[in-house]
Amino acid sequence: MIYILLDAIIDSLKLIPFLYVTYLLLEYLEHKTSKHMHETIKKAGKFGPIIGGILGIVPQCGFSVAATNFYAVRVITLGTLISVYLTTSDEMLPILLSESIPITTIIAILAVKLFVGIIAGFIIDLIIVKTKNEEEHVVEFCEKEHCHCEHGIIKSAIKHTLNILVFIFIITLLLNIVIEFIGEDTLSNLIYNTKILGPLIAGLIGLIPNCAASVLLSQLYIEGIISAAILISGLLVNAGIGVLVLLRVNKDIKENIKIIGILYFIGVIVGIFLQLINFTI
Repeated sequence: MIYILLDAIIDSLKLIPFLYVTYLLLEYLEHKTSKHMHETIKKAGKFGPIIGGILGIVPQCGFSVAATNFYAVRVITLGTLISVYLTTSDEMLPILLSESIPITTIIAILAVKLFVGIIAGFIIDLIIVKTKNEEEHVVEFCEKEHCHCEHGIIKSAIKHTLNILVFIFIITLLLNIVIEFIGEDTLSNLIYNTKILGPLIAGLIGLIPNCAASVLLSQLYIEGIISAAILISGLLVNAGIGVLVLLRVNKDIKENIKIIGILYFIGVIVGIFLQLINFTI
C-alpha cells in the first residue's frame, strides 16, 4: 500500500510544471478572447452549431456556462447548446499534453468531437421546433466558483494547477489500487474489449458535472485501460459544470432531463460505432 501511495504521489508531482505552463497559456488566451467569443456565439444565428462547436472546443474557463445562460433566455438554439456541450473537453487537453500524448492523437480526438458536435447541432435544430422565449432578461450566474480569472492569470493558473493536481492524485491512487488488486488485464478486458459496455460506462462517467470526469477518463486512456473510442464517448457526454448551471437556470425540468439524455445517447452511440469500426489513432 505504501508503494502504491508513493507511486501516485510521484506520478502526480511530475505533472506540476507541465500543468502550470498549460494553464498559464490557457488563462492568457481566455483573458484576451473571452468577451469576443461570447459575443460571437450570441450573433451566430442559424450557423450557431458551427460557431458553438468551434468555440466550445477551445479549452476555456466557463464557456459551457456562458452557452447555458444564453440558451436559458433563448439567445442561442438547443442545437448550438448541444454542439458546445459535445465539443467541450474540460481538463482533457491539459492532462494529455502534460503526459506527452502525441499532438496528432489529441488533434484527432478534438476533430471527432468537433465533427460530432456540429452535425448533431444542425440535426437537432432541424428536428426540434423553436419555442418562444421563456425569459425576458439574461440569467446571470456567478462563475467564480469555477474560474479564478479575477485574481490575474498567474494566480489563476496556480489555483487551476493545484485543483486539478488533487483530482489527478486521488484518481491515480484509486486506479493504482484497482489495478493492483484486480489486475490490469482483467480491468482492460472488462472495458477495453467490450464494444457496448465500455461506451455505456464512459457515458455515465461523463455525466459527472465537474472536471473529475474528464480527469478520470483521460487517466484511464493514458493507462491503456480504455480505447480512444471509449475516451471520446465519455468526453462527448461530459460538459463540465455546464449541466449543473443548466439545472439551476433553466426552469423546465423535463427539458433539462431531455438535454442530458440527448448528450448521453449521442456519446454512447458514437462510442459504440467507433468501437465497432475499430477506430484507432
